[in-house]
Amino acid sequence: MPQETTINPTFSLQEAQKALETHIKNLNTEGKPADLYAPIKYIMSLGGKRMRPLLVLLGYSLYDSEWKNAVSPAIVTEVFHNFTLLHDDIMDNAPIRRGQPTAHEKWNENTALLSGDLMLIKTYQWFGESIPSDKFHSVLQLFNACAIGVCEGQQFDMEFESRNDVEIKEYLEMIKLKTAVLLGFSLELGAILGGAKPYEAQQLREVGISAGIGFQLHDDILDVYADPKTFGKRVGGDIIENKKTYLMLTALQKEKEAGKNDLQNWINKTDFDEAEKVKLVTQIYNNLNIRQFAEDKMNEYFEKSYQTLENLSVRHENQKQFLKQFLMQIQERQK
Repeated sequence: MPQETTINPTFSLQEAQKALETHIKNLNTEGKPADLYAPIKYIMSLGGKRMRPLLVLLGYSLYDSEWKNAVSPAIVTEVFHNFTLLHDDIMDNAPIRRGQPTAHEKWNENTALLSGDLMLIKTYQWFGESIPSDKFHSVLQLFNACAIGVCEGQQFDMEFESRNDVEIKEYLEMIKLKTAVLLGFSLELGAILGGAKPYEAQQLREVGISAGIGFQLHDDILDVYADPKTFGKRVGGDIIENKKTYLMLTALQKEKEAGKNDLQNWINKTDFDEAEKVKLVTQIYNNLNIRQFAEDKMNEYFEKSYQTLENLSVRHENQKQFLKQFLMQIQERQK
């Protein structure tokens, strides 16, 4: 893991988050019929890490110090992200999002679905209003590729639920599409708006994609091993739902090599005590040293991200260290 360096960034994360939250509150989400627009304001007000718009600002600041110029387009990445969450919650039949009722629970599925559609349209509208005309076409092409990837990743994730032959390499490709490409696009967007050369912006996209894969692998680990008091959601949810994660797939592979099927037996059970299943499957993971395998793979992707960033030519080197520290915080988070 890279050593922390004393830096003097041109802005603080707290300052950036405040600017982002102010802009979100001022988004024009009013309209008629009210129930079409209200879920947009609702889901955007539920908070979250705001990781994607922060990455836009960090990418921008590598090339231009006037980071506030990028706040408006940065927010659009958060609008798109929340659109995907709104639709994902419907597909997953999820009752809670960030500690509050999901939009389809608060209203209904049809309203939430249509509001999500409107959020996607608003993404394009607000990009058009916030991105300089000379950069809009290239940004639009990159965003379209990113958005298609996110949809492909979600479909793969759903298909994996009914498959018993998912390979680890398929899983890594799925999380790259579903999660990591949007982080990569966010950094790339910031770089483009800040005046980076095309190949520099492309390298920065790779920084975000590698960190994004590491981010999702960390989520897999936290779902099993996080402190329930700080995690913010039920620990062991992936185990209960037989969700194909890096931990489960690696454990299945290791058991197959050893001629065992303890984990597969738990996957096949339809009648079980949830607490017992979480406890005993976690014990299987521990016996197979699965957490270490997962952490090694997570660190591998973060190290790849740091190395790509280290080799990147930027105008403001101090901001490169700032971005690295931000990615390290993501790597080391406990919730």
